[in-house]
Amino acid sequence: MQRSLISKCIRNTHYRLIAFCIASIALVTACTTTTRPGVVGINRQQLMVASQSEVERLSAISFKEQNKKAQDKKILIASGPQYDRLINIANRLIPQTAYFRDDTQKWNWQLSLINAPILNATCAPGGKITFYTGIIDQLKLNDDEIAAIMGHEIAHALREHGRERLSQAMAQSTITNIALAAAGGYGAQINAANQVAQYVLVLPNSRQHESEADAIGIELAARAGYNPRAAISVWQKMMKATQGKNPPEFLSTHPSGETRIEQLSALMPAVEPLYRDAPKAPGSDPTMK
Repeated sequence: MQRSLISKCIRNTHYRLIAFCIASIALVTACTTTTRPGVVGINRQQLMVASQSEVERLSAISFKEQNKKAQDKKILIASGPQYDRLINIANRLIPQTAYFRDDTQKWNWQLSLINAPILNATCAPGGKITFYTGIIDQLKLNDDEIAAIMGHEIAHALREHGRERLSQAMAQSTITNIALAAAGGYGAQINAANQVAQYVLVLPNSRQHESEADAIGIELAARAGYNPRAAISVWQKMMKATQGKNPPEFLSTHPSGETRIEQLSALMPAVEPLYRDAPKAPGSDPTMK
């Protein structure tokens, strides 16, 4: 009997070792980089075990629910000068994403403007852009500055930072039920979408994610004909607007304004030639320093 127990223990250990090896191989093979480096040179390997298609599908559900709630509250803006302004900027930025990856021209890009005094903007996986009027009005953003913020948020979607955070949680067994919930009825899919949204849009990005989004964002803006130095003025305005106050949602998880300005300034020699060579966007200010 003792020999039988020992043999069983060895077999179980053997199976666990095989399972561990398979899991380890899966994690290694799931390491990739989601974008080409661009002139800003972002080339970090990322752990991606969450399904890209599922993350995009559930993010689209969450985006739809967000818009429905805003529409019910009569704060969803779907036309008018401010909405048109954002659409025009998005239409110049989106084609530039092809410099970083090939599939974005097939994304179902959408843009929502919500009338709320919130200093925030986001871009969910698959190209779902949300802006709040608060960040435009309170900071008195010009077109170059809007392009800097929108480029930053689009960069998060290009690098799939939300999917990366979700993958890290799955690898740590923090998330186990999203796939099962997503396969259920519409209510279960809403719950799964909300859970995914926590990782994609709500939970903090790492400083590394933020620095990557800053770098890719200013390259997108420069290629689209917007002055990349506007990214610096955005953070100067943010610092001034939030001095002595709790940071707004847009800044709560980001590096300090001083650090961000220093990093952006160091990238200007790489991206300013792109801006000089690009057809200038209407509303761009080439004199901005």
